Amino acid sequence: MKAIEVAMAGVGGALYAALGYLSFAIFPVFAPVVGIVRFWPVVFVPAIVAVLFGRWAGGISAAIGIFISDVLIHHDPLLSLTAGVTANFIGFFLLGWIARKNLNWKKTLIGLGIGCIILIATGYLFINPNLVVDYYARLGANVTVSDVMQGINVVVGVFVFSYALVIAVGFLIPKWRSYCIASVIGLLVGSVIVGLGVWGYSQVFIMPALFNSAFQLPTYAALILFVWTFATEIPFMLILGPPILEACYRAFPSLRPKREGS
Repeated sequence: MKAIEVAMAGVGGALYAALGYLSFAIFPVFAPVVGIVRFWPVVFVPAIVAVLFGRWAGGISAAIGIFISDVLIHHDPLLSLTAGVTANFIGFFLLGWIARKNLNWKKTLIGLGIGCIILIATGYLFINPNLVVDYYARLGANVTVSDVMQGINVVVGVFVFSYALVIAVGFLIPKWRSYCIASVIGLLVGSVIVGLGVWGYSQVFIMPALFNSAFQLPTYAALILFVWTFATEIPFMLILGPPILEACYRAFPSLRPKREGS
């Protein structure tokens, strides 16, 4: 890594942690049913670092930032290293790498479309509303099957909106195609790691007190955490990323990355 990349990894990590902690103070919202993964609109910060300064800077800044914020919020560094740090590093490393590629737009779009259909089908077929209601009941909350289905519908709507947004941006502003595709792929991979990482951690260790000291979360918790992470974060990456990056390019033209062959 170059000196500028190391420096920006540190700066990006500090900014990610600070803005993340601030956003949690304003919006202390967690994933439905299982909690744990919080509403995280500042996800665009390491995305911008990854595009401007490369995959290593993006991945390291994301890992540093999420670790600091996790320790401050739920006080469990091992949980952060298991899920948050790993997911953020790999996800934004991939984003920084793919964003600089000249991708085949049509093939990539078809692939994402198939992936979107699979995710939607998974949400309807593998999340059993009755199990979710039972889990809430054990926590003392009154949730109905209708409430669960409405939640699934909202999440599916976000998936469809995100896919439509990628298509719209790709056709209207072709120069942002690689960034949009990279955001989707990087966040998909990171979200999978979050879901499996948190679920796996809970099978061995008791969750932090902030999450009612839950232990051995049900299997479907991994799917819910994956869906929640992706659905709540991708809009901020797709909507805020391009205008902020464009402003950076205009202020510092040398930061505009060169495209690599796919």
